[in-house]
Amino acid sequence: MDLALSKEDEDFRSEVRRFLDENLTEDLREAGRKTAGVFSDFAAGIRWHKILARRGWSAPSWPKEYGGTGWSATQRYIFSRECIAADAPRVFSMGLRMVGPVIMKFGTPEQKEKYLPRIVSGDITFCQGYSEPGSGSDLASLRTRAEHDGDDYVINGTKIWTTGAHVADHMFCLVRTSTDGKPQDGISFVLIDSMTTPGLTVAPILTLAGDHEVNQVFFDNVRTPVANRIGPENAGWTVAKYLLEFERGGDAYTPNLYARLDDVKRVAREEAADGSGRLIAERGFIERLAEAEMDIQALEMIEMQVLSDLSRGRNPGAVSSSMKIRGSETLQKLDHLGVEALAWYAAPFEPEARELGHNAPTVTPDWGISAMPLYLNNRASTIYAGSNEIQRNIIAKAVLGL
Repeated sequence: MDLALSKEDEDFRSEVRRFLDENLTEDLREAGRKTAGVFSDFAAGIRWHKILARRGWSAPSWPKEYGGTGWSATQRYIFSRECIAADAPRVFSMGLRMVGPVIMKFGTPEQKEKYLPRIVSGDITFCQGYSEPGSGSDLASLRTRAEHDGDDYVINGTKIWTTGAHVADHMFCLVRTSTDGKPQDGISFVLIDSMTTPGLTVAPILTLAGDHEVNQVFFDNVRTPVANRIGPENAGWTVAKYLLEFERGGDAYTPNLYARLDDVKRVAREEAADGSGRLIAERGFIERLAEAEMDIQALEMIEMQVLSDLSRGRNPGAVSSSMKIRGSETLQKLDHLGVEALAWYAAPFEPEARELGHNAPTVTPDWGISAMPLYLNNRASTIYAGSNEIQRNIIAKAVLGL
């Protein structure tokens, strides 16, 4: 969809493009191009975060009072589209996108003062301690325990699939503080101020593509102050659900989907279909490509409404589940088409080619280096942040009243 932009928005887009031209160095663009997971190279993402922070642009969705931009929904969308088109690296955004809005809504004045400015500046980064072995989509069954000892909680248990635990310096974590009543009633939301806290161990888990992006985290008498709890004790389920709305629907999916669509189209124009003509002219392929493009356009309409609501201080609500379903499933369609278009060039396993600064010859063309890693890593996109089956249940209950 081509947005009908006002003169103000056209001027804003030009300003964004000038900023990107002046500040996106080639090594940062390389990090963006070689992204094959949820986030880009961590060091590159932090550098870009700090560049954005110096301009006051690191928190597009936050209110101005907390360091946000005050942009309209259209401006936020323009900014996202332009950054992706320019190959900007993805910022490690669990602080900005997830726990930041939680602290704004549920945090004490002291917690807001302590954490929010440092999240905006990029001086601290968070990972997410939600899933456990046996407690993923059924998150309320979590068993990691936190017990009072003076002014501290003492935490024992384990978390799994913890993205970025090996590079983040903070964690927001769900812990069980009571076994009375329903499972949801005994959960609290706490912050851990250092990933090197005594008793905390991070073990790597390699993805299908061979990347180290997720981890298992073990807690052996790990201490965190009771003052680091967000919201009342045993009320963490409410906080957790609020955060998940932002994880699923706090950012637009479609700028990235449009970029992936353009990548697939470029490959299809260059690759042959069974040795006869270009793949872009093969009817079966182009029909599936057109279907994916229509899915993106439909999702774009939903996202513009959500972005508008967010700029007015409203949370995404159940529509975030619809965004998550549409966005993740369309992404997987595009990944499949991208690998199909590359054919045998997608097969070689060349992880070194995705290292920053690598310039040795490769079997796979440069524009296809990340295609198979994206296909493999994005298999998880319909599972993380609550599986799509769970999202359909949420829609059935919250929207349809079933």
